[in-house]
Amino acid sequence: MNKRTSLIIAGIMTFVVLSMTYFGYENNNIVTTNFVYSGNRIPTAFDNYKIVHISDLHNKEFGAGQKQLLCQIRKANPDVIVITGDLIDRRRYDLSIAMEFVRGAIKIAPVFYVSGNHEAWSGKYKDIQKQLITSGVKVLDDQKMQIVRNGQTLFFYGLKDPDFLTSKYTQGTDTTIINKHLLDWKNNTSFKILLSHRPELFGMYVSAGFDLVFCGHAHGGQIRLPFIGAIVAPDQKIFPRYTSGRYNQKGTVMYVSRGLGNSLVPIRINNRPEIIVVTLKSTERH
Repeated sequence: MNKRTSLIIAGIMTFVVLSMTYFGYENNNIVTTNFVYSGNRIPTAFDNYKIVHISDLHNKEFGAGQKQLLCQIRKANPDVIVITGDLIDRRRYDLSIAMEFVRGAIKIAPVFYVSGNHEAWSGKYKDIQKQLITSGVKVLDDQKMQIVRNGQTLFFYGLKDPDFLTSKYTQGTDTTIINKHLLDWKNNTSFKILLSHRPELFGMYVSAGFDLVFCGHAHGGQIRLPFIGAIVAPDQKIFPRYTSGRYNQKGTVMYVSRGLGNSLVPIRINNRPEIIVVTLKSTERH
């Protein structure tokens, strides 16, 4: 083997090692993204109320017993943890991994959950729902609930994923039931929060008058390029609009989580797993 060949091989090996290290870092090192949501519609009793948003775990493990993930949530000291779907992955179904996280999370704060398309297409949602409820999780699929503090109320609503009505991506999204619920819920003019897996339906949430919306599903676009952003996302195709961070339209604010795990595409680029923390700040005069 001559010197030139040796250098080429060494260069290739170095590139492979560095690439694997980078991909490992991007897939496994969780970032916590903090937001402050302020407004005079927030009841004063919920000033400094902290919401931790988790989405798209897809059976991903973050250390033994989900230690890394739970530790970061615990540091955030949330009042509530909201999960916006895809706890499991339908292609490699293992509910035990997801429930390990759930049982740890419920010890930190109350947990509210809505389903995603992977729960819908897993064919095992009844078992998933049963185990979640048994563990103490409040399942908000097409449901609402209220939290009362000092006589003031915060309303949470949740949408069941529309893929319970379909069997594959090529069928599109049937929003018939979603439309019905959003129309019914529009009448409540109090401060209200929506949990939904689907960020691409933002316009519908705006029309229904929600103040605050939490979504996932987009995986941050999986691959994010500098100055360009996300490349592709489910149900949004190429160069998707809603993939990460905060979006504001006509008084409705939506936070989209980049999620924690992966599904069909096993890598993330410039797109680390994410926990979102939103702190409510009431500007209402006491």
